[in-house]
Amino acid sequence: MTLPFDGAISKYFKNDAPKEVRKAIESREKDKIMSPSYPYSEEMRRKEYDAQMDRLQLQLVRLQADVKATGKRIICVFEGRDAAGKGGTIDVLRLHLNPRGANVVALAKPTERERTEWYFQRYIDWLPVLGEINIFDRSWYNRAIVEKVFGFCTDEQRTRFFRQLPDFERMVVDEGIILFKFWLEVDRAEQLKRFLDREQDPLKQWKLSQIDIDGLPKWKEYSAAIDETMSKTHFDYAPWTMILSADKLRARIAAIQTVLHAVDFKGKDLACIGQIDRSICGDPSLRIK
Repeated sequence: MTLPFDGAISKYFKNDAPKEVRKAIESREKDKIMSPSYPYSEEMRRKEYDAQMDRLQLQLVRLQADVKATGKRIICVFEGRDAAGKGGTIDVLRLHLNPRGANVVALAKPTERERTEWYFQRYIDWLPVLGEINIFDRSWYNRAIVEKVFGFCTDEQRTRFFRQLPDFERMVVDEGIILFKFWLEVDRAEQLKRFLDREQDPLKQWKLSQIDIDGLPKWKEYSAAIDETMSKTHFDYAPWTMILSADKLRARIAAIQTVLHAVDFKGKDLACIGQIDRSICGDPSLRIK
């Protein structure tokens, strides 16, 4: 089988990955969680997950019906480490929603024209109208983290971003839009294991990009950019929800529960939604260091 990027991920694993990362991956047992700081040692059982997710999906459908009927507007921003599970979480969040009122926004890199616009301008076009739920698969936070790590923006541009962001998000919230900001976090061994799995799976190889490859040795640079971003952009009116996603199933449940608990809607059933697991879902202080 031909591997994408000439097997660059496997080569990194064999030749350049930190010894403790290689050891964790090589000794991993099926259904076991590698991260020693994660509060669970085993992945959630699929049967338990399916039963809980079925209940949550019904609540999401009721939520969307209410959003449409009342004209609510919701934004869910999903950010996180590469391979942290953003795509899968977005998929289950939107699974049974009417796509006419639940849009996934995954913008490509800026065009030549967009590079000359105000940075936030192209995102404004995708803010929800009455009755819409818009889900951002990465967002304006690219400037704070990815662009910083790879030098795609100047220090002056990034400083301007942090200066303007509080007012931008405050205006969004003042408009009555309900804003969620999710950060999904995995440790280095789990991230590399997921990259290796993608490399070997022809149905998932499309998820890999050159940025993923080039970012493999930049864990510390990413960590510094993430820490700075969390400290500067965790606002009372637009807080981050940090989700430890070493177990993708638990992470998906926690994200959906966060939305359902925060929004009032007709037919809301707190017993069906259940309590959020605060050992894996909370504020930025949960993040793995």
